[in-house]
Amino acid sequence: MTVIESVHADHGATFGERGGRTIVEHYGRPDRTHRAVRNGVGLIELVYGVIVVEGEDRLEYVDNVVSNRVPDEDGQGCYALVLDPQGGIEVELYVYNAGERLLLFVPPEKAEALAADWAEKVFIQDVDIRTATDEYAIFGVHGPQATEKVASVLNGAPSPDDRLSFVRGTMGDSGVTVARTDAITGEESYDVICGVDDAEAVYDVLLNQGLNAAPFGYRTLESLSLEAGSPLFATELEGRIPNVLGLRIALDFEKGCYVGQEVVSRVENRGRPSKRLVGLTLESGGEDDGEAPNQRIPEPGAAVFDGDSTIGEITRAGASELLGEGIALAVVDYGSESERVTVRVEGEDVPAVRTELPFVEGSDRSDRLPVYE
Repeated sequence: MTVIESVHADHGATFGERGGRTIVEHYGRPDRTHRAVRNGVGLIELVYGVIVVEGEDRLEYVDNVVSNRVPDEDGQGCYALVLDPQGGIEVELYVYNAGERLLLFVPPEKAEALAADWAEKVFIQDVDIRTATDEYAIFGVHGPQATEKVASVLNGAPSPDDRLSFVRGTMGDSGVTVARTDAITGEESYDVICGVDDAEAVYDVLLNQGLNAAPFGYRTLESLSLEAGSPLFATELEGRIPNVLGLRIALDFEKGCYVGQEVVSRVENRGRPSKRLVGLTLESGGEDDGEAPNQRIPEPGAAVFDGDSTIGEITRAGASELLGEGIALAVVDYGSESERVTVRVEGEDVPAVRTELPFVEGSDRSDRLPVYE
């Protein structure tokens, strides 16, 4: 469940589930909340699985497993992946160097199995690995006024400037860690981390002190990230080779061997993957065919066609609150260059136009935007 479920309920939250954890879907009128975040600042409780890695060999151990270089400096982090032998993404991680330990934030359903698997593979190294999901609360602050919001309530440190760096300070009487994120919503954004006993007090500070923040849930987070062109773990990442997604931010091509690296390097050396992630803008239905505009939204897995040829599939789609159009992310054949395609929706072919990502330019650009070289 969320750490402060009763507080969310008092604000009128509707609950759902992600990765086996209870989350806030929305507080009513998610369309209005979407605009509030884009125009100001919003606050969400995030659900992660948390793994703590300690011991003298912690840096070497984790660095040998993940796809990116683990920072050796306290206060720095990275975004990384755990891959299978075929190069497919098994887990995404934010890895933060917190001095004598590493803090790893992973999809909640992956934490227990990943920690257990790593612990079984520790032999003579000085490494201790444990899950600590129930010890932390994590709140996301997003929007063009997010930096101003964090600065107005954080004491003892300035808000961090660099992506995936963090500072330690206080909010009210509670100790917190504040990390600058990779901007998956396309807006300035921070994660505020505290102990579970301080969660309610920290949430109240973030919601009501300094600049007021609009509370929002995962439905808005997902619609914002779609407009920002950010691939997410459950819909785009899991099982796919990172080269297909252009997810270069998670890869260090100079570091030593890790599981799946051979495949990633082979695709990189070839010059391009077989498929790539693109954005599509969908033509809306009109009143003459009995449909309300912008409601012909494909399901994940819907086929994308170039003429009579299938070139890919939709991974995620929705109606953009700001654009007034249906938008989608799709994985398509790399060599397909047609600007106009069609998408199969309930047995009908809906015209779509390939669109440069992001769909919406916010106050920041997502680090996850696909890059192909």
